[in-house]
Amino acid sequence: MNTQTDTAVSSPASSMSTAVILAAGRGTRMKSERPKVMHPLAGQPMLRYLIDNAAQVFDRIVVVVGPGMEDVAALAAPHAVVVQHDRLGTGHAARQAEEAFGTGDVAVLYGDNPLITSGTMRALLERKRRDDTALALLAMEPADPGRYGRVVMQGDQVTRIVEWADANDQERAIGLCNAGVLCASAGDFRRWLSEIRNDNAQGEYYLGDVVACAVADGGRVRAVVAPEDELRGINSRAELAMAEACVQARLRQAVMAAGTTLIAPDTVFLCVDTVLEPDTVVHPHVVFGPGVHIRRGTEIHAFSHVEGAVVGPDASIGPYARLRPGSDVGEGARVGNFVEIKATTLGAGAKASHLTYLGNATVGSGANIGAGTITCNYDGVFKHQTEIGADSFIGSDSVLVAPVRVGDGVITAAGSVITQDVPDGAMAFGRARQSNRDGYAQAFRQKLKNKKEQG
Repeated sequence: MNTQTDTAVSSPASSMSTAVILAAGRGTRMKSERPKVMHPLAGQPMLRYLIDNAAQVFDRIVVVVGPGMEDVAALAAPHAVVVQHDRLGTGHAARQAEEAFGTGDVAVLYGDNPLITSGTMRALLERKRRDDTALALLAMEPADPGRYGRVVMQGDQVTRIVEWADANDQERAIGLCNAGVLCASAGDFRRWLSEIRNDNAQGEYYLGDVVACAVADGGRVRAVVAPEDELRGINSRAELAMAEACVQARLRQAVMAAGTTLIAPDTVFLCVDTVLEPDTVVHPHVVFGPGVHIRRGTEIHAFSHVEGAVVGPDASIGPYARLRPGSDVGEGARVGNFVEIKATTLGAGAKASHLTYLGNATVGSGANIGAGTITCNYDGVFKHQTEIGADSFIGSDSVLVAPVRVGDGVITAAGSVITQDVPDGAMAFGRARQSNRDGYAQAFRQKLKNKKEQG
C-alpha cells in the first residue's frame, strides 16, 4: 500500500536504482511516544539524514513506515511511502516495498542507522555492480565488537553471517561485524525475501537471512567496510547521545575547515543548518539552534545561545547572550552579557551591552540601549512593536511600553517608563516625581526597631 506516490510504485523504471528505508520501528527502548526516526540529531530528525544522503546516490527512495506514522510519512515526502501494517520483522518490512523495486539494483537501509554517508552508499552500490557480485553488504570493524553479528569470510567473499548468540569462541573472535545494510538486484532480492522463514524465537522474518539465501544460491557475497561511526544503530537514548556526538564532530570539523575559529570545539554545539562564514570566532560553551547564519568577522562569546537569527558581519555577541528566532543583528552591532532579543532588528553599530530584553523591536543604527532596558511587547493576547530610531540613547532601566515609537536622536532619562511616542531629537522623562524628607531616615529606622521589639 503506497500512501503518497502511487505512480512511483506501480510504474518503476527498469534501470533505476532504489533505496528502501525501513522506518516502521516504534523504538520501545527509547521510552518515547515519538517514532524513533523522528528523534533529532543536531536539530534535524534522524531519518532526514538518511533520505538526503540516499537521494544523492539512488534514483528512487521508498520509505517503509508503521501504521499511524503520519509524521514520518510527511517527513519522507515527496518520496514514496508504504505501510507495514503488521510488524513481523525487517524482512517482512522490506517485502512491503517489493512493488517499487523495479528491475534495477535495490539497497535496504535502516532509518535508525542515519549516519551512513553518500560516499559509503555509493561504494555499496558500486561493489554490487562489480565482479559478478550477487549481494553486497556493509560491515564494520568496531573497537568493541560486543554482541554484533560476525561476518565470516573466505577470501574476499562472505560465506555467512553468524549472530553473537549462535557464535562459537573462534567466530566471536572475528572483528568484522555486520551492519545489516544489503544491496542486490531487484529480482534476486524478491526471490530471497520469499525464501526467508520466521522459525525463530521471535517469530519474525529477518532481513539478514537473505545473506544465507544468496550463499545457498551460489552467488558471490561481498562486504564493504565502512567506519563504525557511520554504522551506529540508535535504539536507546544513550545511543542517540553517541550519534549526536558523531554528528557534532562532523559539523565542527566542517566549519573549521571552512574558516571559522572554534576556541574549544568540543563545547560548541551546532545544528545541521548552521552557517558560520569565514573569520567568525566562537568562544567556549556556545549553542546554535536551528536557522542561524553568522556573517564574516563576527565574534560569539562564551555561554551564548543563538537560534533563528542572522548576525553580523563584524558583530559581537555575548557572553551570556540569548538570540531568539526572528533576530537580525546588523554590521558591527553588539549584544552584550545577559541580553535577550527576540524578533528584533538591531541596525548597524547599535549596542545593547548588558541586562536588557528587546522583543518585537526595531533598533536604528548607532542606537545605544542602556542596562536594564526592556520592551513591554506583550499585552497577554497580542505582541506589539517598539521602534527605536537611529542614534537614540535609551537610559538605563527604561521601560518602553509597546506599541511605541522613539524617534531618531532621542534620549530617554534613566528609569523612565515610556508609553507615548517620542519625536525625533526630543528628551523623554517618564519618572514619578521624587520627594526628599530631611532627617526622616533615622526616625523611620527607629520606628521599625520599636515594632520589632514589640514583637
